[in-house]
Amino acid sequence: MAGLNKVTVDDLSVKGKKVLVRVDFNVPLKDGKITNDNRITAALPTINKLVENGAKVVLCSHLGKPKNGPEDKFSLAPAAERLAELVSAKVVFAKDDTVVGENAKKAVAEMKDGEIVVLENTRFRGAEETKNGEEFAKELADLVDNQAFVMDAFGSAHRAHASTAGVTKFVKETAVGYLMQKEINFLGNAVEDPVRPFVAILGGAKVADKLNVINNLIEKCDTLIIGGGMAYTFLKAQGKEIGTSLVDDTKLDYCKEMIEKAAKAGKKLLLPVDTTIAKSFPDPIDAEIEVEVASEIPADMMGLDIGTKTAELYAQAVKSAKTVVWNGPMGVFENPVLAKGTIAVAKSLAETDATTIIGGGDSAAAVISLGFADKMSHISTGGGASLEYLEGKVLPGIDVIADK
Repeated sequence: MAGLNKVTVDDLSVKGKKVLVRVDFNVPLKDGKITNDNRITAALPTINKLVENGAKVVLCSHLGKPKNGPEDKFSLAPAAERLAELVSAKVVFAKDDTVVGENAKKAVAEMKDGEIVVLENTRFRGAEETKNGEEFAKELADLVDNQAFVMDAFGSAHRAHASTAGVTKFVKETAVGYLMQKEINFLGNAVEDPVRPFVAILGGAKVADKLNVINNLIEKCDTLIIGGGMAYTFLKAQGKEIGTSLVDDTKLDYCKEMIEKAAKAGKKLLLPVDTTIAKSFPDPIDAEIEVEVASEIPADMMGLDIGTKTAELYAQAVKSAKTVVWNGPMGVFENPVLAKGTIAVAKSLAETDATTIIGGGDSAAAVISLGFADKMSHISTGGGASLEYLEGKVLPGIDVIADK
């Protein structure tokens, strides 16, 4: 899994060909304006390469979760507009509720080499997209005369949808883009062939979301650090008082098993030694809140972030590492008072010489919003995809691409 033995965008001869590229333009929008264009900029190397080589580039992506077919607020028009500002090529947005209807066909038919057409949100096709409908997949392929498909949407690679996997059945050539290569090289090498010591940090709210990741990483890493809401289930499994903190009582035996597994394998498993506690969860999430740091959680209090001693312990473990993978914040980082643990971990990663990989989702959002993004070796663009990759799963959106 570490190496990627797939046909890449460098292996394709694309001059004069129509190339369908699945990108991840699932960007956050507020009042129709993009609030973070990271996913668009991450796709630029592949798009620019195809444009420079004279391809007719047709981009498709989903955005959000439209429930009832086409909805204007989920249109990819803002993403197409932003792309036009970032590239030197001509960009045409094909507004088309069926994604591949008359508008799309006309826009593609009128393309010249080195130009770009952005299709409407693939989720406007509803279940045809998400259930990998063959008809929609075929229509997408027909749009580019069944010539070539490049998969560059790592954030959607764990889903076998019409635009990520189904379309590959109907095109002559398939390849992965530069973003996919980068994601798999970083995540794959980190897990399969890491430079040691290898430290994995897992946070976030639920143990259930990370069952297989914890199990897989205990086998692969030298030190596993647990923070965030999931830490309290581990602490309760050790017989500690966790007050009214978030807990998953159905996973206590699993946590005990993992603690034993780590001990048997001679791996370090680090859990919080103190906690930032409060009477209740902040409401709204960024509201002012009174907190204290305690080594034991009273019965009427809840843990909402790791404490100062824990932050030091975790930072110390990172110092000597050569590879660090981090997925999930240490506390309720959206609240300034409860972001200290996440900031301390981010800072320790920023100051280390190790290869530092942030596994998408909330940890990526935290690192970006806290201003540490440029200090990390790699920030994954895929939350669920990174997790499944760290579990050791085969991702359908990668699996379907032709091998070299």
